Amino acid sequence: MSGLSRDDIIRMAREAGLEQTVSIAPDGSSRIVSCPPIEPLERFANLVAAAEREACAKVCDEKVAADYATGKVDHNEIGWTQACAFTIRERGAP
Repeated sequence: MSGLSRDDIIRMAREAGLEQTVSIAPDGSSRIVSCPPIEPLERFANLVAAAEREACAKVCDEKVAADYATGKVDHNEIGWTQACAFTIRERGAP
């Protein structure tokens, strides 16, 4: 899975109030005022998701490093923690 789907991004943009709207001018004419193009919004959402995934994976890495630093090494627990970090990072792989 690589990031968020286009449908997810559109849904979240709408939830955030970035919907297409119609503006009525004082003379009665109307024009469409829309949200930004979806492509930059999609790239932005995927960058944010990637940064959040990496932050979560680093928490796992720091737990492993702390266990080794304190000498409290449970190899089974460390293995699971490393697997979690790997899996979190893989969610962003193509």
